[in-house]
Amino acid sequence: MLEALWFARKGDWGRAHAIVQEHENETTSALVHAHLHRVEGDLSNAGYWYRRAGHRPADVTLDEEWKTLTARFLEEDKK
Repeated sequence: MLEALWFARKGDWGRAHAIVQEHENETTSALVHAHLHRVEGDLSNAGYWYRRAGHRPADVTLDEEWKTLTARFLEEDKK
């Protein structure tokens, strides 16, 4: 998911989306998928992916959400 977030940050939404689609049955992927659709402006689709991830829709800026997700996955990588 870090790779998808990296591509999203670099502005390559398509590549980021392709990565999360490869793992669409994983909860963590669903959360990043939701973020990407929020970036895209498709809040309905984002809502679907937040529900799949078992999370409420983000109520922070896109940048704050990106930072939170990135920190989460960096921490998980340490384990």
